[in-house]
Amino acid sequence: MIGAMRIDLHSHSSVSDGTDTPAEVVAHAAAAGLDVLALTDHDTTAGILEAAQHLPRGLTLVPGIELSCAYQGSSVHLLGYLFDPDHPELTAELQRIRDDRVIRAKTMVERLQAHGVPVTWERVRALAGEEDGRNVVGRPHVAQALVEAGAAEDVQDAFDRWIGSGKPAHVTRYALDPVRAVRLIRAAGGVCVLAHPARSEGALTHAVPDDLVERMAEAGLNGIEADHPSHDDEERASWRRRAEELGLVVTGSSDDHGGLTGRRLGCCTTEPDAYAALAAQASGAEPYVG
Repeated sequence: MIGAMRIDLHSHSSVSDGTDTPAEVVAHAAAAGLDVLALTDHDTTAGILEAAQHLPRGLTLVPGIELSCAYQGSSVHLLGYLFDPDHPELTAELQRIRDDRVIRAKTMVERLQAHGVPVTWERVRALAGEEDGRNVVGRPHVAQALVEAGAAEDVQDAFDRWIGSGKPAHVTRYALDPVRAVRLIRAAGGVCVLAHPARSEGALTHAVPDDLVERMAEAGLNGIEADHPSHDDEERASWRRRAEELGLVVTGSSDDHGGLTGRRLGCCTTEPDAYAALAAQASGAEPYVG
């Protein structure tokens, strides 16, 4: 008997802040028994082609992205799928975001050095693989450098002690308004889902405000990622109800970052009907089928 289709719509590779290459991510997805995987690196689609070229037989790859947004000083993340990667306005915004990521990381290194922490930009850049111009540098790479330097016990400690919001080396950066981000993805023919809405900077106490979710829905938001490893049962149920109230699709995803998250692909999944509903509303790109 054929088992139920297993769909994971949120994963990261070494092109952003995951530890595995795009080719390794799809291999792990197949090994985990997934039928559909979305690769959603932060603010870039640079890993999609490599993942597609190494796609195992029987696995469908959904090209996607996780957009960095901000609202009233808090981070809000938006997952975009099946959009036109060459859409001019979206492309320009992504380039601006990536450029500012580099500026931010360099400034963080400078602040850490001013505090006597022996972290270098060269090491952060190497950890990100940024030298080839494809990979996106992010705070997790700075955090890894802090751990290597002995200034933090692990990545979470690096955020809590040094680079999280309000900490000594924290630096803000350019990020999209969430409502505008929804409109950009939809204008590019894509569909979008609000990512881990009960989580902000790794904490469960900073949910995305209801009024913002409503405005995002009015702008064309298609779904809410209710089932996420960082959400407890109560939060999952609450966000499922909110999605139903707004007529939005409910998704479940692992938000896998390779070794950083214990290679948890498939730990949370999306129902086939929900995936079909999302794909039916997209016109910017097609999934890759292995």
